[in-house]
Amino acid sequence: MFTQQQLSAILYSLPDPAFILTRSGRYAAVFGGKDVRHYHDGSGLVGRTMSEMLKDEKARWFAGEIEKALQSGVLHIVEYELRGSDVKGAGDGPSHSIWFEGRVKALDFQVDGEDAVVWIASNITDRNEVQQKLRQLSETDALTGLYIRRKLLETLDDRLAIFEREQTQTSVLIFDLDHFKSLNDALGHHAGDAALVEIARLCRQHLRQSDVIARFGGDEFVVVMPGTHRAEALEIAERLRENVPISLEETVRYASTISGGISEFGSPDRSSNEILARADAGMYQSKRAGRNRVSAL
Repeated sequence: MFTQQQLSAILYSLPDPAFILTRSGRYAAVFGGKDVRHYHDGSGLVGRTMSEMLKDEKARWFAGEIEKALQSGVLHIVEYELRGSDVKGAGDGPSHSIWFEGRVKALDFQVDGEDAVVWIASNITDRNEVQQKLRQLSETDALTGLYIRRKLLETLDDRLAIFEREQTQTSVLIFDLDHFKSLNDALGHHAGDAALVEIARLCRQHLRQSDVIARFGGDEFVVVMPGTHRAEALEIAERLRENVPISLEETVRYASTISGGISEFGSPDRSSNEILARADAGMYQSKRAGRNRVSAL
């Protein structure tokens, strides 16, 4: 149906690059790759090896995926990221992270005496960014930008599993805004929303990057502190508590305080609900003791 010349023209006009890769990681041939979203068409790779072109860790990863495709004999699909830091030689890599879907299939003939695969690399960076944005929207609170209850519970379950396996401690802080209803009644709901946004900002400022912060509902917040014992968590929470009324006085002209409770994982704990219940009991102990304090149970 097509002449050899026409078949060659078709292969080289493919938008996605099709790499012929041998078991040893040599680029035997490259077809296509005309999609401008690829940082180059790969034609300069022919005859080179992955270990020459890529950093060791990335080259080993590709070698592993090639071996999987050769062993299985069926279509092997992987998603992977390629960054400038993955490529040897200054200026040879992409200037920003690019995500690819690799469709890898073993060839039923050898290439230059080696088993080989065809690896078609499709640029999925745009799709990946959309998926990340959708995931972020599904996991974060629209007002404060903090995580929502579902994400927080997933994090707690993960940390509890780590604790049971490795005995790596985690502490949990629950707090809410004292007299939040009075703030809303006095200044309006827009001021209440502004106070919650300011609380979220203070959490990001005074808590650590490793801490997972969530708006649990209304004016209640929960912080998961990995690798933290109760005494250290209490010190961190106290710094937050001291700064809240100062910042709220400046931003919404209402020096409200917070009351909180802290709990750490214990050997009897079998669910995240037990940990949350203990921290919640600490928060209500703070309320009964006059508010504007954090209690550790």
